[in-house]
Amino acid sequence: MTSQIQVRLQMTYPNFAVDVDLTLPGRGVTALYGHSGSGKTTCLRCIAGLEQASEGFVQINGEVWQDSRQGVFLAPHKRALGYVFQEASLFPHLSVRGNLEFGLKRIPRSQRKVQLEHATELLGIDHLLQRPPDKLSGGERQRVGIARALLTSPRLLLLDEPLAALDAKRKSEILPYLERLHDELEIPMLYVSHSQDEVARLADHIVLLSEGKALASGPIGETLARLDLPMATGDDAGVVIEGVVSGYDAHYQLLTLNLPGSDLKVRVAHAPMANGRTLRFKVQARDVSLNLQPDEHSSILNRLQVTVTEEISADNTAHVLVRLDVAGTPLLARITRYSRDQLGLHPGQPLWAQIKAVAVLA
Repeated sequence: MTSQIQVRLQMTYPNFAVDVDLTLPGRGVTALYGHSGSGKTTCLRCIAGLEQASEGFVQINGEVWQDSRQGVFLAPHKRALGYVFQEASLFPHLSVRGNLEFGLKRIPRSQRKVQLEHATELLGIDHLLQRPPDKLSGGERQRVGIARALLTSPRLLLLDEPLAALDAKRKSEILPYLERLHDELEIPMLYVSHSQDEVARLADHIVLLSEGKALASGPIGETLARLDLPMATGDDAGVVIEGVVSGYDAHYQLLTLNLPGSDLKVRVAHAPMANGRTLRFKVQARDVSLNLQPDEHSSILNRLQVTVTEEISADNTAHVLVRLDVAGTPLLARITRYSRDQLGLHPGQPLWAQIKAVAVLA
């Protein structure tokens, strides 16, 4: 049986309605992305059984949790899921270990897929086990909350904007741990966020929600590069690419990555990694400049041959968004209309795209 998640929900509120029909990958991280009020959390709560859609079907890798036509609706405690909220909501009278063991005890020993030692190592909280919750930072509390959810050995992990209550420093501390969960666990995750950078860093698949409807659903790389979606016109527009490590310059601390299915290379400022490993990176559209010729006398290290495929107006009337093809990999560039006219941009035109090594977000 193909590993997948099926979610069909219809529900109406006085000033809002949800109507989605989604088939999602049954592994990896799927992001539910959209602005506040788009229906992200409502969808997550319906999947968890915390709300009941009047018309709904929820099936997780073959296990039906709701089928309104058949009269099936499993209560939340009967759904094999872990739920991580914006606030960790730890039990104040228990130590970190006590909070974790509370999650562990919900599952018979024979059915446990995640052990306490594994969860604490994955989230980097081994040294916190004896502390009470009021002695933890916000990032530490959230990591404990995620570990507690994992210890219920869920078939699905739901994360509802888990970084929203954290400042930038705490977010940067916790993101690598979320990446480890993605890389090392088989548990599928649904991740709610309105931060495109978080989504770009963590998600394999993205669902773009607006006013209770799914505008798009697809692999992260393809979907972020679509110019027909609202994400493309904003200032944080960009693409996500997975490159393969092919070299490292220890003196300059530059990693060399081959683009997918291509001999073209990108250099990024990064710690060393073994050749053959993959590294996901994001290139912001605003960090891409275009040239008719390769500029060999420049501080910009990455110069790639590209072809113009299409163009749209940006949210700023002085700017345009240009979609480019880099040997099969999509790239976006945000430039002024003046530059567009000076270059004479048109579909099919060959150009050179320039990207600073320090601007690549890896």
